[in-house]
Amino acid sequence: MLKNYFKIAWRNLLRHKGYSAINVAGLAIGISACLLLFIVVKYELSYDKFQDNYARIYRVSTQDKYADGIEYNPGVPVKMLEAMRTQFPEIKTAGIDASYGSQLTVLGDGKSTDGNNKKFIEKSGVFFMDQHFFEIFHYKFLSGNESVLQAPNNVVLSKEVAEKYFGDWQNAIGKLVKLDNAITLKVAGIIENTPANSDLPLSVLISYETVRQNHDLYNFHEDWNNTSSNFQVYALLPQNASLSSFSNLLKQFCEKQYKNDRHEKRLHFLQPLSEMHFDTRMENFGDHITSRSTITTLVLIGLLIIIMACINFINLSTAQAVSRSKEVGVRKVLGGNRFQLFWQMMGETALIVLLSVLLAMAISKLALPYIKHISSVTEDLSVFTLGNIIFLAGIAVVITFFSGFYPALILSGFKPVSALKNRITSATIGGISLRRGLVILQFAISQVLIIGTIIAISQMNYVRNADLGFNKDAIYVLSGNSDSVSLSRQVAFKEDLLRQPGVQDITFMSDVPSSDNNWGTNFAFDHKKDADFILFLKFGDENYLKTFGLKLVAGRNYNYENSDTIKEALANETLIKKLGIQNPANAIGKDIRLGGSNWIKLVGVVKDFKTNSLRESIKPIVIAGRRKSYERTAIKMHSSNLLATHNAIEASWNKFYPEYAVRGSFLDEDIAKFYKEEEQLSLLYKIFAGLAIFISCLGLYGLVSFMAVQRVKEVGIRKVLGASIASIVYLFSKEFTVLIGIAFVIATPAAWYMMNNWLNNFVYKININIGVFVLAVLISIIIALITVGYKAVKAAVANPVKSLRSE
Repeated sequence: MLKNYFKIAWRNLLRHKGYSAINVAGLAIGISACLLLFIVVKYELSYDKFQDNYARIYRVSTQDKYADGIEYNPGVPVKMLEAMRTQFPEIKTAGIDASYGSQLTVLGDGKSTDGNNKKFIEKSGVFFMDQHFFEIFHYKFLSGNESVLQAPNNVVLSKEVAEKYFGDWQNAIGKLVKLDNAITLKVAGIIENTPANSDLPLSVLISYETVRQNHDLYNFHEDWNNTSSNFQVYALLPQNASLSSFSNLLKQFCEKQYKNDRHEKRLHFLQPLSEMHFDTRMENFGDHITSRSTITTLVLIGLLIIIMACINFINLSTAQAVSRSKEVGVRKVLGGNRFQLFWQMMGETALIVLLSVLLAMAISKLALPYIKHISSVTEDLSVFTLGNIIFLAGIAVVITFFSGFYPALILSGFKPVSALKNRITSATIGGISLRRGLVILQFAISQVLIIGTIIAISQMNYVRNADLGFNKDAIYVLSGNSDSVSLSRQVAFKEDLLRQPGVQDITFMSDVPSSDNNWGTNFAFDHKKDADFILFLKFGDENYLKTFGLKLVAGRNYNYENSDTIKEALANETLIKKLGIQNPANAIGKDIRLGGSNWIKLVGVVKDFKTNSLRESIKPIVIAGRRKSYERTAIKMHSSNLLATHNAIEASWNKFYPEYAVRGSFLDEDIAKFYKEEEQLSLLYKIFAGLAIFISCLGLYGLVSFMAVQRVKEVGIRKVLGASIASIVYLFSKEFTVLIGIAFVIATPAAWYMMNNWLNNFVYKININIGVFVLAVLISIIIALITVGYKAVKAAVANPVKSLRSE
């Protein structure tokens, strides 16, 4: 019986090649898109799940309440680790301190210098920890064990890093590397490579005691006053422990610890490891964060695309039902019952879906290498995994049922007498209203994606071209060190650079105007008590304003003395406004105290500039000179011949800092990285809006083709009676134009709600105006008219004699 069903199904597919091709192509594209999105979502949801204690691991994070809002920090004061172990001995805890931009120089066995001066900067960072970390997290040691991290100056490398440094990881044990040209470390262990889907990308692990003995080099403060996102504490709760109970105990500890302190509104809380990868409030040690809303968007887009493909199938199948009425009548007369006919039609659907799945797998295989352009997937993924096969099987069953059920029900329900007497029409089967409804739904989905694409592109164009309040173009930023030796060479380095014809200005600084590196502190103004909000610090020499094109609105630049003592400072407009001062000139000459330092003079007010990404408000900023913080060099270049100037800068760096690898990037490229997730989402909208339009056009073309065949005699009679080609094209297209209009009414509020929520992630954003919606509906109508028009014109120019010959 099943063999017969599939044999008949195959014959019907061959008999109606055009409609079969449209159905298979539409479903294959929809399934392929859905599969690729499933692979991305599955990958993002898999972060750190390889950890045995995944469900019981938490990060101890920090929440500070201020008058102007709440600040979140993934880090805690260094003292918190000791306090956790003392106050909560039943809970396993471990600290990890990250150092980004640290350089490792390979010394080998320490005797030979030939080929042993290779310098490396590990992008994933260098981590200081002790053996307790491995009581919480499980990493496989290929050589040595976690106990080697008890002693100072020991380092554990990942297999990949060991092979990069020494060729063969088995030869790495006992070899020497130098950290930041200051600390000699011995390789004491090798661990297996960390999977790419981890927010703890451990590759260089240095004993915790090392950073303690060299705390000045890494700003490692063992107190309660300093909180850095680089120092994080993780906790492993016992089996069956109550999270709420421990959270209450932690809250009570914070209330006691910070009572009558400037941090009295501070709260430490437990953040599950399972939420770290999705929490946009705080960064992690991984290369990206994917918000839950992005995951939801990916799932929703996949669902909408597959719904559109199913709509195509249902529309064409019900439209074709009329032409198959005699076949159904004959089968019923010969003894076939409705149950048998129903499952025969379902068998045809299953065969089409099976062919679509096979084609979708081939498309996905070809498209998968390009998936990194619309996602943050970095490793090579495979289509042919057990999880993906199960997903495809499940989606095939669901599509077969939902796409095939209604057409099979309609066809199997034909009465044999009506079917054999040609009394079955589109009107009598009751499918017209359904098809219209499905076409409306299909175009509503398309228009939602089109509107989303237009808004996303407009917002990203706004972000790229927004006035940041400073100059970001042709500025090359070098990262170095602020040790005494490096600082002593800065003057000579600067003089050498200024001799290059392509170099315009140079400034030594702690940070560029806009970055994610936020250095916050408490402060007091005008000899009053500490303010109820924090400000953020940036340090630079006398050329800082000039190099970045920052403008003064009041006062003057600070006098630069090339020392570590701050005597004068600048504030931005936001800080002045938050202090309640309306006229910036009134702030000039006032005193300000940063943290626990001495009082210093405000001598100028800088025009506001964007301190972070456009998702955030401008932060209150103080800019001052402090030489020991100058870890970076910003070089303003002439826009002509950038490559030659860039090469000259690197040559100069190698001349003055031969022991340090060049670490540089262009400022505009660094700022563009703020919006990596949004750029990917914008590209995703473009791709899937295109797919939605293509699937809609396939279905529309199929329906119009079928209408042309069904109404061929009507068209012939109209032409004989004098109808023009334009009137016949109008006959075919008017209904679809009305349906698109109805779809627009449905799509507009849905798209506005979705994209308005997305835009709310930005403080600085475009306004959604009516032009966006008008453009979307015009695009839909034009595409539909082109699709319908081609087939309608073809029907209109056909010779009416041929269509009427049999009458």
